[in-house]
Amino acid sequence: MLMRGSALTLLFCLLLLSGCARPDVIRPGERLERTGDEIMVCGQLFHTGTPVVLWTDPGGYDAYRVERRFGPAEQAGWEHLRHTLESPNRYDSRAKYDPALAERVREAGWSVDLLQQVVDQFVIHYDACGTSRTCFRILHDVRGLSVHFLLDVDGTIYQTLDLKERAWHATKANARSIGIEIANIGAYPPDKSDTLDRWYTRDAAGTRMIIPGGGGVRTPGFVARPAREYPIEGEIQHTRLRMYDLTDEQYDALICLVAALVEIFPNLRCDYPRDASGRLVTTALGDEQFEAFSGLIGHYHVQRNKVDPGPAFDWDRLVEGVQQKRARSR
Repeated sequence: MLMRGSALTLLFCLLLLSGCARPDVIRPGERLERTGDEIMVCGQLFHTGTPVVLWTDPGGYDAYRVERRFGPAEQAGWEHLRHTLESPNRYDSRAKYDPALAERVREAGWSVDLLQQVVDQFVIHYDACGTSRTCFRILHDVRGLSVHFLLDVDGTIYQTLDLKERAWHATKANARSIGIEIANIGAYPPDKSDTLDRWYTRDAAGTRMIIPGGGGVRTPGFVARPAREYPIEGEIQHTRLRMYDLTDEQYDALICLVAALVEIFPNLRCDYPRDASGRLVTTALGDEQFEAFSGLIGHYHVQRNKVDPGPAFDWDRLVEGVQQKRARSR
């Protein structure tokens, strides 16, 4: 019995020394699955609590690709694009205009800690395309631009680039910001809002969107309804505009995403530009205001020739939703 026990002990020691893994340890070559709510920051995955499709996933939108995503294959390559686009890339480095940072990134790459020192704005756009599929086609294939996230009418978030990249979406904000294009056909002067009539109708349940051909929406049979039934009017850049609100699904997803981003990036405040009385600023920020501002910002706060995300965008619903979500997770 003693010899048998010694032999078993010896065998156990040999197994440990040989590096043999226990059955409950992950095996080499074993496939790891995403849960489906993660965003990517410097190659690392962070949970959001809402569906996210990465550019690496089937059906994702890849802003790293040189070729057109849509259209005839024989016209998708760079040889057919070089006459209309300035570069095969639709993005560049956040360190481009800072020689010391650029050298550091060149030698060691981006880390989350380093990126946290750079990112402090989240720029919110509406895409004026209606759906994320159309937005990516126009943005990537036609205009040669990019944005980190697309938010479709059903609440699906598409991430097209790692957040370490400098996406081309908001001119002077690009180096320090993360950008999102929200699927919405946009805002128009009240006397020129025929587009809204083509995109929205009413049925027994209320107002719904008319999405041509389904628009590539990921949720089968999804019916997109604005959070408020009737168009919202308001002034942006001193111009009276009318638009329909986002869907509830879009607000819910956006709240989850922003709650994750403000946790990941401590310099990104969960607030929007306010005037001296605490009300939303509805015009572009002055140069000093823009430089000093960190937090959630509209495209129209960056550029005087832009009006997105428009008068219907509910800033307080976003901010209060994020605050409540963060409080519940403490």
